[in-house]
Amino acid sequence: MDIEQLGSFYLGRVWDPESGQVRDEPVLYDSKDLTTHALCVGMTGSGKTGLCVSLLEEAAIDGIPALVIDPKGDLGNLCLNFPRLEPADFEPWIDPAEATRRGESVPEAARRTAELWRNGLAEWGQGPERLERLARAAEVAIYTPGSRAGRPLRVLPPLEAPPADSLLDPDALNDRITGTVSGLLALLGLDADPISSREYILLANLLDRAWREGRDLDFAGLVAAIQSPPFERLGVLDLESFFPVRERQALALRLNGLLASPGFAAWLEGEPLDVARLLRAEDGRPRIAILSIAHLGERERMFFVSQLLSEVIAWMRGLPGTSSLRALLYMDEIYGYFPPVANPPSKAPMLTLLKQARAFGVGVVLSTQNPVDLDYKGLANCGTWFLGRLQTERDKARVLDGLEGASAETGTAFERGRMDRLLSGLGKRVFLMSNVHEDRPELLHTRWALSYLAGPLTRGQIKQLARRGVEAEAGASAEAEVPAPERLAGRDTAAADRPLLPPGIPQRFLSPRPGASGEVFVYRPALLGQARLHYADARTNVDHWQERTLLAPLHEPLAGDPWQQAQPLPAPPSLSLEPSVAGKFAPLPSPAAREASYASWRKGLSSHLYRNEPLLLYREPRLRHTSRPGQSEADFRAELRHALREQRDLEVEKLRKRYAPKLARLEDRIRAAERRAEVQREQHRESKMAAAVSLGATVLGAVFGRRARSVGTVGRAATTARRASRIGREGADVERAEEQVQELARQLRELSAEFEAAAAQLRAPIDPSGIELEEKTLRARKSDLELESLLLVWAPWSVSPEGIAEPAY
Repeated sequence: MDIEQLGSFYLGRVWDPESGQVRDEPVLYDSKDLTTHALCVGMTGSGKTGLCVSLLEEAAIDGIPALVIDPKGDLGNLCLNFPRLEPADFEPWIDPAEATRRGESVPEAARRTAELWRNGLAEWGQGPERLERLARAAEVAIYTPGSRAGRPLRVLPPLEAPPADSLLDPDALNDRITGTVSGLLALLGLDADPISSREYILLANLLDRAWREGRDLDFAGLVAAIQSPPFERLGVLDLESFFPVRERQALALRLNGLLASPGFAAWLEGEPLDVARLLRAEDGRPRIAILSIAHLGERERMFFVSQLLSEVIAWMRGLPGTSSLRALLYMDEIYGYFPPVANPPSKAPMLTLLKQARAFGVGVVLSTQNPVDLDYKGLANCGTWFLGRLQTERDKARVLDGLEGASAETGTAFERGRMDRLLSGLGKRVFLMSNVHEDRPELLHTRWALSYLAGPLTRGQIKQLARRGVEAEAGASAEAEVPAPERLAGRDTAAADRPLLPPGIPQRFLSPRPGASGEVFVYRPALLGQARLHYADARTNVDHWQERTLLAPLHEPLAGDPWQQAQPLPAPPSLSLEPSVAGKFAPLPSPAAREASYASWRKGLSSHLYRNEPLLLYREPRLRHTSRPGQSEADFRAELRHALREQRDLEVEKLRKRYAPKLARLEDRIRAAERRAEVQREQHRESKMAAAVSLGATVLGAVFGRRARSVGTVGRAATTARRASRIGREGADVERAEEQVQELARQLRELSAEFEAAAAQLRAPIDPSGIELEEKTLRARKSDLELESLLLVWAPWSVSPEGIAEPAY
């Protein structure tokens, strides 16, 4: 049984409803069919989680990344992959209470579970090598937005203006504003209806105005803008009539209370909510990013899901179109997020994904045990339905309605009575798979999951997984971005007052990051340089402008070029004219108090940027792909992985088209030869029967007949002899016909083996780390270099009672 086929997911085996048995025939699902999305429905205990885990495992094995929204905590089980299948691997995940109920110790339960898993996998044709393959193919990581149990996720970055190309696309801009405003109001517990909610309309207009003007907002700026909007009318009404100042003040206070709450800081920590980054590991491998939200309250879950879906749409629309599966978005238990009547913030972006994601190779897979609570008009966009055991007749009726709608969308026939009968007979782990890309629905019994299904993970278990080393690399890289804490030097306490500067020296203050705290704040001086660099190269078709922001600390005594110690900032920081928190001031080096120094430092910044800020590009010579400006090596390798998968899909399709007619012709010839052989065998049998009857008559006539009939007996004997001769010829014809069938069968086996050999060359897993890349560096055009600003800035550092200082910006 070959379960490793090109672009196919091994989901289980065919289920025979007549015998109630599993047939030894694998169910292989074409991964490309997921671009038309899928829905999995089944009551508790139907095996729905096991099927969906298997689907995600198959995607990982095939190199397809996935975003997994996990409201219950079940899908963290994808991290529990134990290739050695040793009892010690299972022991930390055994429930002691369950073991006690069984009359076992935890080690005994672990041994029994390891044996159960080993035997279960073997029964379904899966050995340790498949577990190893899954472990090598993709990274699995658990993110916990609003918590530090797993990888923290920064869901609320500053409200930066989107890229310029998004501003030119009204739909993309509107989707981004809708997602941001709806999510924020959901977190505040306010109605986010775009038509009737004054809060929604005000915030949407504030963001729209700022972003169209190319201005970034932060939350402090948003609170101020609510109090004093930059416009006087909304619609045909003046602002005071539409939203009086007293009520705007109440909204501002409510938002400020949210920002000031201790738990809010967790939403601003960790990796950014960057879809491209979530979908790949640091080494370029695809990632299953499990977004665990079981620990959040209902409002917080709604806020996060709507923010995530909006980010997926923004990321998706920046991709080129493709017919191959690029990534999966899976959501477990979608109940409440896609209802048939209400319009929660998550519904609009989910509907957009179901309608548009196909063109970008993004597959959406949804799961629920409450089919009556879903918008079936939207789910008519799902091309594949996995239907398990249902709880009520009402659930079955709604499922049949949805299937009928999906069939109508694609113009395929729908046999409601037959589907009703099949759904009524489903047992545990048996699903009816209805795929619009196939001729008929199919019954399948799901395979044994590769991952250990331990049940919902607790926050403590997620912390345990975070210590396994998968998270260590990300933690180390995150720490590298922030200067290490240091013991406060004497120079920081030498000056307590703000230095006086000549009026020609502009100075600003970096804003402390949310949640920053310390016994004392110390402001340290630094140079902030901002410039635009122009990279142009005809051979690589590059014509690219790039912003650069450098922060160079100014230490006393100041010797040499301060830009040698500069650190690049990912984006221009938030600045203010006055410090937002009280603090002391570190000494200012004397050159920084002279205006003439800044002219010299401007020239030094230009030289530093020209020498030290080349543009690095990567090129894959075989495909002739070149990375985009600013694209990291890992991102480029991930892009190449998809390009190679597209190429593989095209080559597989060509291979099938080349061999299919030859195989079909041989099969037709075999069937024709088998028919001829059967005719020859039938004629041969009839001739032998007639000869036997004739011979018997001749013998009986010779023994019992009269002498007068002797002449007739001789004649019959001659006829019998002729028939025997014809039987011999017919026997030879049968042999030749059977030899022809065997020869054609041999040719078919050889052609099939030739096809399999050609397919095997395409079947090798795509390893992005093994792709050889060439590097090319471009220097900025010196004549085009634009210095936008050079400022003296004061950077806040927080100081603990022990005298340990660390950056607070």
